[in-house]
Amino acid sequence: MQLLSSTIRIPSHPPSLSQLNPQSFPPKHLLPSGISLYNSTGMTSLSRFIAGSVTELAAGAGTNEVSTLLEYVGKEGINVGDDLLVLLYHIQYACKRIAALVASPFNSALGKHSTGGAGAGGSSRDAPKPLDLVSNEIILSSLRNSGKVSVMASEEDDAPVWINDDGPFVVVLDPLDGSRNIDASIPTGTIFGIYNRLVELDNLPTEEKALLNSLQSGSRLVAAGYVLYSSATILCTSFGSGTHAFTLDHSTGDFILTHPSIRIPPRGQIYSVNDARYFDWPEGLRQYIDTVRQGKGKYPKKYSARYICSLVADFHRTLLYGGIAMNPRDHLRLVYEANPLGFLAEQAGGRGSDGKSRILSMQPVKLHQRLPLFLGSPEDIDELESYGDVQQKVNPGYEV
Repeated sequence: MQLLSSTIRIPSHPPSLSQLNPQSFPPKHLLPSGISLYNSTGMTSLSRFIAGSVTELAAGAGTNEVSTLLEYVGKEGINVGDDLLVLLYHIQYACKRIAALVASPFNSALGKHSTGGAGAGGSSRDAPKPLDLVSNEIILSSLRNSGKVSVMASEEDDAPVWINDDGPFVVVLDPLDGSRNIDASIPTGTIFGIYNRLVELDNLPTEEKALLNSLQSGSRLVAAGYVLYSSATILCTSFGSGTHAFTLDHSTGDFILTHPSIRIPPRGQIYSVNDARYFDWPEGLRQYIDTVRQGKGKYPKKYSARYICSLVADFHRTLLYGGIAMNPRDHLRLVYEANPLGFLAEQAGGRGSDGKSRILSMQPVKLHQRLPLFLGSPEDIDELESYGDVQQKVNPGYEV
């Protein structure tokens, strides 16, 4: 890990717009019509444009002011409590560092170092990539510094890491989902879930209590979220009272509330799945897909396929536009991916299912337990489940 960390310099904060050459950024053709940065009149026009955008954001949030993430969850907002506020501060700080890392022109240098092995419970294609491990290191460091976390369980580690005896929270996470797509500049993300520490386990040996704390049912989540690293860096989170998304303002370093109280449409018109695997699917799933894309399902319009092969990105689109995002085989992890995203889906009025049962009702029995995952609009999930046989159980002979 020392070699990985020393390969490139990981910045403490994302780059600020003020660090860019004002003569070359932004390009003139990208500015709103009639605005130029190269004279005082243009600067005034741009300021008015930005001020108008800020006013629209505030109006959309139902307030007179733009709200940052920490303001929203603090005492003047929903007041999640001091401990959780401190923890969230350190999580969002870590994710800003990861955002800068994945956007760095030097991150490809990390790919020259082989990590070896297949990683925690995975195939060779699931083997941790260097950026996965650096991201994992960044988050672990932030959780240690918070003083609020007793144990961290990560998709990149074989076993949970016990951090301290007094931390009130347990954090489970996938530090960098979709990292194999980075070379193609496809969106990636961080997924996390937060539980209360089970104090009744405090007298158990460290390894045992770390594991049992990490295997809590998703119904016990205190908070969950993801951070999407794409054209914008978006942190979407819920503390059990709705799902809200915040967009990183690189000029200030603040996450700004841009999508308050997200409600997933009851039904969408998009399905997201790798349907190149159509002939490996069970009959029920094939019938469902055939039906909705012909417009012969309960919704009388033809569905479109949209598939990025990046879980956070596919889920984020589904959350905003509706429809269904799925992986029908035992591939995604219950603890690190399904539970946090299922929590966010439900808080937005959607559903998370394995094709038969509610995700949040399942009791994990293994840290790296895998399952089929279907997330999205409640009416779409209901219709999918009505076809019965939608879980792909046959080993298809490939490692995707």
